[in-house]
Amino acid sequence: MSHHDDRGPDSTGKGSDRTPQGAQGDEHRAASDASAGENPVEVESDPRGEEILAFWETARVRAGEGKVGVVTGFGISATVPPPAWSFGDNPALADGLLAAVLSGEKTATSSSRWEYDDDVPLPQVGELSIILDGAGHPRALIRTTSVEVVPFDEVTADFAAAEGEDDRSLDSWRAGHREYFSRVLVGQEFRDDMPVVCERFELRFPRQR
Repeated sequence: MSHHDDRGPDSTGKGSDRTPQGAQGDEHRAASDASAGENPVEVESDPRGEEILAFWETARVRAGEGKVGVVTGFGISATVPPPAWSFGDNPALADGLLAAVLSGEKTATSSSRWEYDDDVPLPQVGELSIILDGAGHPRALIRTTSVEVVPFDEVTADFAAAEGEDDRSLDSWRAGHREYFSRVLVGQEFRDDMPVVCERFELRFPRQR
């Protein structure tokens, strides 16, 4: 599924400057929530599921999450990993944006409100997510700290800077995301007043040094 336009394709697989060349337009998890709430037996029978589960067991202890009811929203058990997804719509973009998250330069992500419906709910404050790299391997655990829906042309310079891309200016954010949304939207055409989900998050694991 897609959970943030910025949040990437799917959990199976699908440097340097602030964000490597080509890593613009952001990501999305909307299309990437996979593994959350899956039957534990099914997760453990899949090599990728086993890797995500092992990562979750380490990350939740290191992050001090314990048994957090908001972890998956399914109320099964704290042993079930939260949604796993990657940023962007290609491996290079996923790796570039992940690097920005791990460096602390990226603390926000945006997506089209049109990506969500009854089957794909909006991200919620307190929600945990496992971030995958471009090859589909779990690399980070984040927690959503705020969610706001605003028109594309009303996204602020402060939020653009928090996304940590390019030169972190509002102009570059608009250019990159206009290109990204125009490329990935299905059944809708980009508009300057299109509703955008502006999500901020904190890195829970690994901790920055």
